[in-house]
Amino acid sequence: MRGRNVRAVPTPGPWLKGLFFLGLNRVDMAYLDRALALAELGRGCTSPNPVVGAVIVRDSEVLGEGHHAGPGRDHAEVVAIKDALNRAGTPVDTPVATVVDASKCRPVCADATMYVTLEPCCVYGRTPPCTEALIGAGFGRVVVGALDPSPQMNGKGVDLLRAAGIEVDLAEGALALRAKRQNNGQRKAAITGLPFVIYKYAMTLDGRVATDSGDSRWISSEQSRALVHQWRAWSDAVVVGAGTLRADDPRLTARDVRCERQPLRVVVDRRLELDPSSALVRSVDDGPVLAVCGADVSEKRRDEVEQWGVETVAVAAGASGMLDPVAVAKLLGERNVQTVLLEGGPKLAGSWWNAGLVDQVGVFVCPLMAAGVDNRGALCGPGAARMDEAVRLRETEVEQVGPDVLVSGYTGEPF
Repeated sequence: MRGRNVRAVPTPGPWLKGLFFLGLNRVDMAYLDRALALAELGRGCTSPNPVVGAVIVRDSEVLGEGHHAGPGRDHAEVVAIKDALNRAGTPVDTPVATVVDASKCRPVCADATMYVTLEPCCVYGRTPPCTEALIGAGFGRVVVGALDPSPQMNGKGVDLLRAAGIEVDLAEGALALRAKRQNNGQRKAAITGLPFVIYKYAMTLDGRVATDSGDSRWISSEQSRALVHQWRAWSDAVVVGAGTLRADDPRLTARDVRCERQPLRVVVDRRLELDPSSALVRSVDDGPVLAVCGADVSEKRRDEVEQWGVETVAVAAGASGMLDPVAVAKLLGERNVQTVLLEGGPKLAGSWWNAGLVDQVGVFVCPLMAAGVDNRGALCGPGAARMDEAVRLRETEVEQVGPDVLVSGYTGEPF
């Protein structure tokens, strides 16, 4: 849940040669691990593009490395090529399209290995295809962490490299899993058109997310709340229900952390009872706010709310009377929202859970006891009749955050 930071990775040397696993050898695994760490430098900056890291190696020497810094910027492979040229004494400060000049690149990159966390792109977008850069630079081998599931890619980049005579190897096992998980949002959006949803909540040791009066500020510690601000900065959207908005009056912005752009702040408010005095409305200048309401809300009321600087969109209600969670998720997906931090409350989260929309859970278990009578669980709605029908999270992690314990896990396989 925290996201990987770049850490000191010893440069693999000749002493590692000859130590092989199935698939990649230990040298390959070490360099690909480094590339995965570099990719994290772009976390929160690249959407709707994926985070990608790259390392260029020849004869156990790192020639160059880099990561994708954001839309319209050089892709990781090109950043690494430019870094290699600069290290070799051929300074490059030119547009991406000219970096594949064979007279400059081949003397430096010929027969080298490129380690890249995601399949190199093979289509023209804001930048030229990376496959052209790799072929033009004369690379002998490319090691790829994961294929790009986008329809225009999905193996086509690898096929082009192989057709050009470049050896291509794909990661397997734990490294492949990490490479896929690193771009959960991009992968799910490419395959399903829906955003990757992380449900975040805090609970007491006796399993409550609020007291009988509805109070929940604060269950989690200052350290845990600081981490949530980082998650918001990494997310395309933060979603809450109208009840949570009334009870907690949150701003839902990312504060006191590196934040390239504030997430879209979404309140699912069937009756559009949003209050102009709420912190969310008063902070519209800090970042966009979207209120999703029912189709029966009057145009007059929507016009009133939009005069506050809040965008409104109506969707149909589901069988339960609540707004259809799939319709809301599709709405966000159509807006290029790839990652959603779902911050509750229990009714909204329960509807998204039962619709199969929650992909990951992050729970702060806090050293508090809040005995009461009302059921204040984290998921409100129809549930399993037997414990053996409950969902068992996979790839679970447990870590200490201040006095709290963060438990996280996924509901399914990576996309």
